Amino acid sequence: MTSLPPSVTARRATGPEGRPALGPTARRLLSICGALLTALLCALSVGASPASAHAALTATDPADGAVVETAPSQVRLTFSEGVLLSRDSVRVLDPNGKRVDTGGPAHVGGRSSTAAVGLHSGLPDGTFTVAWKVVSEDSHPVAGAFTFSIGAPSKTKAKVPSDAGPDTAVETLYDIGRYAAYGGFAALVGGCVFAGLCRSSRPVQKLTVGGWVTLFSATLLLLLLRGPYTDGKGIGGVLDLGGLGDVLSTKPGAALLSRLLLLGAAAVFLAVLFGSYARRAADGDPRRRQDLAFGLAFGGTVVSVGLAATWAMAEHASVGIQSALAMPVDVVHMLAVGVWLGGLGALVATLRAGEPIERAAVRRFSRLAFGSVVTLVLTGVYQSWRQVGSWSALTGTDYGRWLLVKIGLVGVLLAIAAVSRRWTARLADGPAEATDEATAQVNEESEEEGGSGESGGTAAEPADPVRTAQLARQKAAVAKATTLRRRYGDLARGSLYRSVVAEAIVAVVLLAVATVLSGTQPGRAASAGAKASGAIAESTPSVDPISVEIPYDTGPKSGRGKAVFMLDPALPGDNLVHVFLFDRADRPVDAEEVKVSLTLPKKNLGPLPVTLEHLSAGHWSAKSFQLPMGGTWRLSLTVRTSDIDQVTETRNLKIGQ
Repeated sequence: MTSLPPSVTARRATGPEGRPALGPTARRLLSICGALLTALLCALSVGASPASAHAALTATDPADGAVVETAPSQVRLTFSEGVLLSRDSVRVLDPNGKRVDTGGPAHVGGRSSTAAVGLHSGLPDGTFTVAWKVVSEDSHPVAGAFTFSIGAPSKTKAKVPSDAGPDTAVETLYDIGRYAAYGGFAALVGGCVFAGLCRSSRPVQKLTVGGWVTLFSATLLLLLLRGPYTDGKGIGGVLDLGGLGDVLSTKPGAALLSRLLLLGAAAVFLAVLFGSYARRAADGDPRRRQDLAFGLAFGGTVVSVGLAATWAMAEHASVGIQSALAMPVDVVHMLAVGVWLGGLGALVATLRAGEPIERAAVRRFSRLAFGSVVTLVLTGVYQSWRQVGSWSALTGTDYGRWLLVKIGLVGVLLAIAAVSRRWTARLADGPAEATDEATAQVNEESEEEGGSGESGGTAAEPADPVRTAQLARQKAAVAKATTLRRRYGDLARGSLYRSVVAEAIVAVVLLAVATVLSGTQPGRAASAGAKASGAIAESTPSVDPISVEIPYDTGPKSGRGKAVFMLDPALPGDNLVHVFLFDRADRPVDAEEVKVSLTLPKKNLGPLPVTLEHLSAGHWSAKSFQLPMGGTWRLSLTVRTSDIDQVTETRNLKIGQ
């Protein structure tokens, strides 16, 4: 049995499988990056809260909890920013849970931040529930519910969650799809640029084609999940083709469909780049190569810009202030991310495969990456100002805190990139190749085994299968040694590989944080929504309406029950008064007469009678009752159930305090 020569089996600075041992600095750097990756991925998958609502409900008409005397003709909602509406965006349910809205919801006066739906005529008294679910213009679903009453509050059978969001499984898959789409875009764009300007190779081709497949698959998944994601349906909603048609009529759906069409053009581009263009480059004829270079550069730029625009036209850049400027800036930002991080992945793949790469090619990528970083900083500063808006929002909102995490990761990435640039400057051309006497010896032995039968002019003896397997293992060992020596042939090459791997690890986490940011309400929008809600709260009295339950007993068995007295808004000035009578089974019951008066003993004011109007069974009301001042008022309630049976109950009410 012939063994491999010492030149192959012996390794300097031996490490696992012939790799040079890592120095303490490199080990520490990789361990820090690994810990960072693990911690952030845990935070993203477990600790992160669901995406905040991107459009906040700031006003409703009728107001939440309001009691109106007559049925309104429509229900109107106002949001902090524009929303997209569907057929079931606003549903109004009567006390029995039956829908009473008519027609589809529409914007009021052409304002995209409003939604209104008409109501049937002749609605009965009682409590009505309004359930709404809209999609922010930056593609994120928002949902909620509120109630109002006609005539008087009542029990309701409508069961609507107040903050219904996407199904958990659908939301998880949708977030995975968004992350995969970002990664696929970076690998596709960065791989193409690296292949065209630095070096094209089989590993780079695999990375780029893998990016195309990932982006196409993720986009198709997002398109199928879009309906269930916005409607709150389960995973079974993917099979609803009618819902898919509704999705395609929205801005996010159109963006996803456009992305799929552009990926078809990108497939043709990849076939030319790694086919005709690569063959002409291998022929060594610069003229033939330049024939395609201009067309590839122009076509690739158009396709890349189009792909990046599918994010800009449907997410944060498309809403808010200066959207006309923000969208092209976002496109440039996306392209810079793709060129930098995707090219980084292509460099890792090239170095890992042991492919020979010239120092000039690595330096070209280094300059390209530096330009991308400068572009990222400039566009990122503008986008951060636009989305955050204030220093307080930078630390006081989820978006601002995640943005700080992203900035920190970019800083770590730049620090490692500086180390990579240092090793790039020391990189030597023509790394040691492993095509030495070991390869020649193994090949020679293989030829001797295959040709031994012809040397003696006799019939060839069958090859020894054990010997054949041994030679195959030796060839595999030589090939592996060749790859390792190409990768670690000199100190600069090995150190560059390790630093670039560390960059790639941080880049993976950075893309995850960017995905979370794309699903989090921008700080400026969150602050604006809070201010709008605060303004409404300030304009509304902070004192809750008074509701008092008073048992009464006029004597006979039929004269036992309870009265509910309501005073709204329970402040000095004009007030609305309701009195409801119920028997012991909580059924509305009438009485011969109901009288109410209010007295303020400390001011010797009163009694002030309340003129009540009988509206329906067990319901009396006064549309306007003036209270001159606040204080502790004494309520007197008289219920007469027959000519001789009546009772008067008193309660103290703190009004305006």
